[in-house]
Amino acid sequence: MAAGKISGLAIGLMSGTSLDGVDVALIETDGTRILGLGPVGYRPYSDDERALLRLALADGAGLSDRTARPGVLAQAEDFVTRVHAETVEAFFETEHIDRANIAVVGFHGQTVLHRPEAKLTVQIGDGAALAARLGLAVAYDFRAADIAAGGQGAPLVPIFHQAMARDLDRPHPIAVLNVGGVANVTFVNGGDPVACDTGPGNALIDDFMRARTGAPLDRDGDEAARGKVDEAFIVGVLAHAFFERPCPKS
Repeated sequence: MAAGKISGLAIGLMSGTSLDGVDVALIETDGTRILGLGPVGYRPYSDDERALLRLALADGAGLSDRTARPGVLAQAEDFVTRVHAETVEAFFETEHIDRANIAVVGFHGQTVLHRPEAKLTVQIGDGAALAARLGLAVAYDFRAADIAAGGQGAPLVPIFHQAMARDLDRPHPIAVLNVGGVANVTFVNGGDPVACDTGPGNALIDDFMRARTGAPLDRDGDEAARGKVDEAFIVGVLAHAFFERPCPKS
């Protein structure tokens, strides 16, 4: 991707439910198609930072007002905003990117509560403060707008998967499985994409590893590779009512 191009360059930021760190990526797009994928970066969270975010999750569990910031939520929101700004600034320096060439920054924030059935979702992170620090346009609070429109609060992943699948030289339909903290799937077959969560992803594995070994994750799946599938347990899990519900669901 040519660094000198101005139109269509966007920065994407993500801090997911696995609480591992902040991902940053550069993309060139016309809003419909992916014209080019640029460099990517990553800023891991320290143990203390993950501990703060886990406290924020606990304090966020009882929220009924998505603007309230009880407990450590205000401190965690300041941290999330600051660390995302620092990640972008370091990314610009490392990749020699002129911020004047960036049209928009996409800021997801850190989810601390997600209950689409109650029309409630909360992501901490101050988009206006991030925009002021970076001197760039920042798009944020995607989930709330999607839920207000009747969605499940995850509007961007299916659109991205659809854009990626559109230019793949292979027959359709195409299903894209994304295993993050929670796993989700997108089905692409020419029209609007169909997408939903499929169930737990890395978050439960990370919690298990932390509880049993102290490690933050099962690196390269080494521990999982030593085990065997508990078929009876899987049958029991798949009997959960979630798997019988039609899309969309989360």
